[in-house]
Amino acid sequence: MATTDLSAYDKNTIPNAKALRFGIVVSEWNSDITENLLKGAIETLEENGAEDKNILVQWVPGSFELIFGCSQMLKTEKLDAVIAIGNVIRGETEHFTFVCEGVTQGIKDLNLTYDVPTIFCVLTDNNKQQSIDRSGGKHGNKGVECAVAAIKMAASLKKGI
Repeated sequence: MATTDLSAYDKNTIPNAKALRFGIVVSEWNSDITENLLKGAIETLEENGAEDKNILVQWVPGSFELIFGCSQMLKTEKLDAVIAIGNVIRGETEHFTFVCEGVTQGIKDLNLTYDVPTIFCVLTDNNKQQSIDRSGGKHGNKGVECAVAAIKMAASLKKGI
């Protein structure tokens, strides 16, 4: 369970994102949750200088498809960071485990394959309430946290980390 506010950050520690270009790939599955995560991410990018024209959004059917969507975006667009937004809620079968492990490994592989950071913004919760709490509810919005990570990683690469 999150113990901090996922939306809390010190704006003074965030580089200006005006010169940066971001891709966001979003799962349609559990769209009420992923739309809130997307909103938090876009608002945070823009609050820190990113221009609307430099934020590309692509929708995919589910969280497992995030890997392919991110891969295609990385191959076809000049981006400084990509954010993969999804939500998987535990059910009665092992499907939850297989999807979560596959998406985690797939996004890890993208980070090793491309010289552009892919940020993991996939909520993997035990129930719907936990997802609500982490997508703009009592624990803040994971989309905000991931946008901050995207800005920091992209800016670090520009500096040559």
